[in-house]
Amino acid sequence: MTDRHFVDVHVLLVRGNELLLSQRRDTAAEFDGMWHLPSGKLESDESVLRAAVREADEEIGVRIRPEDLRHVHTTHITAPGRDPRLGLFFATHHWDGRPENREPHKCYRLEWFDLDQLPDELIDYPATGIRGYRADLAFSTRGWPEW
Repeated sequence: MTDRHFVDVHVLLVRGNELLLSQRRDTAAEFDGMWHLPSGKLESDESVLRAAVREADEEIGVRIRPEDLRHVHTTHITAPGRDPRLGLFFATHHWDGRPENREPHKCYRLEWFDLDQLPDELIDYPATGIRGYRADLAFSTRGWPEW
């Protein structure tokens, strides 16, 4: 484990009352087949908006203008044996292109889900951001000890 916190960006593509999720293909059994948002780590030479735009293009082939991204939630999360992370969640209703699986080595498929009927097999980390988005909650923590 490192002595730093990673920063991740997550993109919520929202179409009416539907949300696009990707089904992970992962060597870690705990994550393989689980649903997730398009996301990735912030690189040292980019802003969080640039990272969100890049991840959406790399993973699902859509082009998003930075001004169409709205910050909807931040979570500070940790778990035993995992590096702490700061997750920034951005939602958009506007993009160019049709979502497609551009990383079949990391993702089985993409699927639209009704926001009121999300899959049970949703990874907890993105689920935290989705719940924050739906509740209009700006910030949360997860896994940290209480005061």
